[in-house]
Amino acid sequence: MAIDLAKVEELKRRYVKPKGLPFKIGKLGHIVINCADLERSLKFYTEIMGFEVSDIYPADMAPGGMAFLRCGPDHHSLALVGSMGKDKPNDNFELNHIAFEVATLDEVLAARAHLEQHKIPIDFEGRRRAGVQIAVEFRDPDNHRLEIFWGLDQLAPGQKARSRDEWKWAHSLEEAIQNPVKGQDTRLKNPTLMRKLSAKAIQRRKEHSLETQGKKLGK
Repeated sequence: MAIDLAKVEELKRRYVKPKGLPFKIGKLGHIVINCADLERSLKFYTEIMGFEVSDIYPADMAPGGMAFLRCGPDHHSLALVGSMGKDKPNDNFELNHIAFEVATLDEVLAARAHLEQHKIPIDFEGRRRAGVQIAVEFRDPDNHRLEIFWGLDQLAPGQKARSRDEWKWAHSLEEAIQNPVKGQDTRLKNPTLMRKLSAKAIQRRKEHSLETQGKKLGK
């Protein structure tokens, strides 16, 4: 099919960066893909592509296992989830989520408010385990999972990732900020971005977080 160049130019003019956004995407942070055979994919991405393994979740943490790989200082630039199942390798749902990094923790909280203002449902907010980034996760109109994050661990060549006993999974941004992991500075430039949450609200967020994250990992 021929490309309508006039239409392309029209779209370029129409869809420009809006003014007044409360956050700025710094880079594409990492990509997570589902795979049918975790060991086969690990072999390809390490031996063929040259990635280094930072952490691995066993099957009791993520069905089929999950591996975090890096190609630079970020704890992971790519992650593999072994949830696809060898009996259905062609279902075309390889993409798990796309993550975008912002420069400050304040921007993660501002992004949450921005999403809520535009009535975008939030699947997860808080701190991850491996990599310990603080993030907010949501969907695009086609149901692709997207993440805006800050604070991903940085690793020098050959450096081991932090031990699991230093992970602190948090199910709200407030919980992540008030209970930081070792070496993570969660002081805000604008503390008014924080919210006071009731015990019921905290429990609801935790239940919602566990449900959505379980679905994302294939549970």
